[in-house]
Amino acid sequence: MSSLWDRYQKYLLRNDTLGFSLDISRMRFGDDFLARMEPLAQKAFVSMKALEAGAIANPDENRMVGHYWLRAPQLAPTAELKAEIENCNSSIRDFVAKVYASGRFTDVLVVGIGGSALGPQFVSDALGTDDDRLRLHFFDNTDPNGIDRTLTSLQHRIEHTLVVVISKSGGTPETRNGMLEAEAAFAKAGVNFARNAVAVTGVGSALDKIAEKAGWLARFPMWDWVGGRTSIMSAVGLVPLWLQGLDMQSLLDGAGAMDAWTRGTETLKNPAMLLALMWHFAGNGRGEKDMVVLPYKDRLALYSKYLQQLVMESLGKAHDLDGKEVHQGIAVYGNKGSTDQHAYVQQLRDGVANFFATFIEVRKDRAGESIEVEPGFNSGDFLQGFLRGTRAALYEGGRDSLTISIPEVTPFQVGALIALYDRAVGFYASLVNINAYHQPGVEAGKKAAAGVLKTLAGVRGSLSATPQSASQIATALGEDAEAVFHALNHLAANDSRVRKQTGEAIGADTFQLA
Repeated sequence: MSSLWDRYQKYLLRNDTLGFSLDISRMRFGDDFLARMEPLAQKAFVSMKALEAGAIANPDENRMVGHYWLRAPQLAPTAELKAEIENCNSSIRDFVAKVYASGRFTDVLVVGIGGSALGPQFVSDALGTDDDRLRLHFFDNTDPNGIDRTLTSLQHRIEHTLVVVISKSGGTPETRNGMLEAEAAFAKAGVNFARNAVAVTGVGSALDKIAEKAGWLARFPMWDWVGGRTSIMSAVGLVPLWLQGLDMQSLLDGAGAMDAWTRGTETLKNPAMLLALMWHFAGNGRGEKDMVVLPYKDRLALYSKYLQQLVMESLGKAHDLDGKEVHQGIAVYGNKGSTDQHAYVQQLRDGVANFFATFIEVRKDRAGESIEVEPGFNSGDFLQGFLRGTRAALYEGGRDSLTISIPEVTPFQVGALIALYDRAVGFYASLVNINAYHQPGVEAGKKAAAGVLKTLAGVRGSLSATPQSASQIATALGEDAEAVFHALNHLAANDSRVRKQTGEAIGADTFQLA
């Protein structure tokens, strides 16, 4: 058995040009694992090459998958697509320059959900400074209290707030609700919403038509060949983050550099393929172990949340490409180091061994010099100690881990990190034969939510001055009694006209209009 040092030297992949490394030495795969997986890896390389060339890679929706072209438009399969990407980026730059020149705005309110918010939130937090040109805020949910908190922070700057509404279809309920809430806040403040509004949406969508008719400041496209969870380098991310003042060209360059590296077909020299293979090894190709993401840098605190959507929405599928029921997926959660020392490392070390860890190391502690917090040691030394110590403690306890290392948190490195996982997810999907680029489960949830709202409307219309129980209303409507009960409780909590009388048992509770 070789020493850990020998294994580290064998299974550390390093790119000195990018300043990036991936260490898979603390994954306990046998020497034959990579050889056994090589045919599948090569098949995945072929599939990815076809995807980047414009093949239909999302067969369920009959769509191409083109987020890689966003950072290298010259690789788009047609001259028309190349021109669309380049023209969009140029238009965004021109618009941002005009916004700055106008001097009208201090803040940007981003209205979106899922990939339309998680990507911009992660990058904004990772790269933002006190010197940003504009401050970013988000409506990323349809929670009224959350909306109110954000509006309160903007209440004295509404007229100086630019609103960017992001929705491919224009019909996403949460985003539509956020837009209407923002419009109402502007109207209350006596500010013309259209003069402060920007749409990022599909051409000809419901939102596009609203923006055009009302004369919004600008409209930028979303394409059906870019999924929400991989849209950060489209107008979805470029509009708000360029407005913030971030160096998005450097982020695109970093992603492009990682893409160039991960196009290589030599498995041991491709970090995205090695990640996918390690995920496969850890979970036996069935997602049997969770992915715990531990970035040891405050600026990367939202990365695990970003990866949660990217990995789980891409890989959590009921059927494979042949229609076979497989129920694939990898659960993802995480926390920043060394906060995790005081949160759940206890379970990771001594509890159920149902995970593998991914450590993310940022080698540079800070821009300036550090003081000593103990003789000979500074705060960054302690952070390094906690990272390496936790990695060692987990391995000693039979827990596997990967370690990614970058020199510092810059736009270039963040772009590279995003691109690395984009391709790793695509490779893993090929290894287990699933479609990583659709989300039927999300659509099912939306349909179920529509059913709940239909029930709520029926219940609201059935209330009268006469006390009624959930069962009575359910019988009259032909609805499920529990669904009616939840609707009644929601109305009682939020509609001042609805009164609830608590009975001795839940079924005896009655509701009426005051």
